[in-house]
This record gives sequence, C-alpha cells and structure tokens, in this order.
Amino acid sequence: MADDHIRYDILAQEALRGVMRKVLAEVARTGLPGNHHFFITFLTGAPGVRISSRLRERYPEQMTIVIQFQYWDLKVTDTGFEVGLSFSDIPEKLEIPFSAVRGFYDPSVNFELEFDVRTEPAEDEQPEASPVPAEVKPATAKKPAAPKKETPEAGQPAEGKGAEVVSLDAFRKK
Repeated sequence: MADDHIRYDILAQEALRGVMRKVLAEVARTGLPGNHHFFITFLTGAPGVRISSRLRERYPEQMTIVIQFQYWDLKVTDTGFEVGLSFSDIPEKLEIPFSAVRGFYDPSVNFELEFDVRTEPAEDEQPEASPVPAEVKPATAKKPAAPKKETPEAGQPAEGKGAEVVSLDAFRKK
C-alpha cells in the first residue's frame, strides 16, 4: 500500500471536529434549538484539559458531560470550548480542547461522532501510520438505553439539581 503523505485520516478527523465546533459555536451564540442536547465524552488527562482536581480525581481517565438545561458561559474557540456546569450542586468551569474529545452525541436526532484521541507521543516515538478516522453514526430506529444512575458518594444527596454524568457507552449499540 502506498504511503499517505496527504494524511486523509487526519484531515477527516479535523473536518468532523469542525462540525462539533460549528454546532457548539452556534449554541453559544443562540442557545439550544428545539430538543437538541449533547453528550460530550473527553479524556480528562489529555493535554489542555482544565478541570478541578475534584473532578479529575473522580474521573481520572474520561468523563462525559451533558449540555442541556443547566450550563452557562459556553465559549468556543478554534481549538476548544469552555463551559460552566454544576456537579453535586457545586459549580465548575471546564476547559476542553477539541483534540481531547472522544465522542459527541445528540440523542434528540441520534447523531454521533466518535474520534480517535491520541495522547502526545514521546519525542523519540513516531506517530502511528494510520490512526482510525472518526466515524459518523447514522440514525437508527432503535432508541438508546437509559443511562444507569450512579450511586451517590458518602455525604452526597441522592437527588441533586446538578448535571448527571453518564457514560456514552450507555447509548451505543452493543
């Protein structure tokens, strides 16, 4: 097989991240239209991710946030976004580069993007020759399974007004 010097795989990922960027920028400007809302899964340890130590301790590898009813100060740049969310009634500011996002899902229209997120390779390592490109999941008639609720931690109320973090895997076909 010939070497891909153009790197179509990287170009495709950047283009699909551009879809997410454009959608979030429009929502930041005008608000969520209709029933649209988003589940965004990202790697908490990826370069450029800025979350509180409390959240990083609770979610050391990845985290899924929901942009729906209770969010504020959504700001989108060319490289990422920041948003305010509440976790167990504690307000938090999250800064997430698009390069850290593994999944973007809008359950209102069953639209999903999955990304191959790579951590920075060591200086002496070469990046892999063919990373897996992002996938667009087409809409299907099957509704996603309801997310499993986490049990509250000690000292946490069982029912809170904060955002509920669920795994995006609960919405994927098995």
